[in-house]
Amino acid sequence: MPKNQTKASTPVPAQESRSPVSFDVRVYPVKDSKYTLANANVDINGVFAIRGVKVIRGEKGPFVAMPQYKDSHGDYHDICFPCTKEARQQFNDAVLNAYEQSLRQAQQPDNAPAAEQVM
Repeated sequence: MPKNQTKASTPVPAQESRSPVSFDVRVYPVKDSKYTLANANVDINGVFAIRGVKVIRGEKGPFVAMPQYKDSHGDYHDICFPCTKEARQQFNDAVLNAYEQSLRQAQQPDNAPAAEQVM
């Protein structure tokens, strides 16, 4: 953190049961790209939007890449990211499920109704 920046946090009381997280994922398949399979936009609980999420072709199958920036040293850093392992898993599952659903819809006849992925 730069020296002129301060870190502020507001304590949140612990909750026994957290409210479920809802992901509204819109996937835009990418054609003619070696690594990028799709771009996605994700709205979380209708109150937080993430644009520029990517579905990337990997050696072990597709994976989710968060929006990034490149620093002056050439290193990439995520702009936003889930803070816990569980939240990351839920986010990745929602995006990958929406991507798989978009692939299935692309194979259906044109008269089939389009579905939106909301988890």
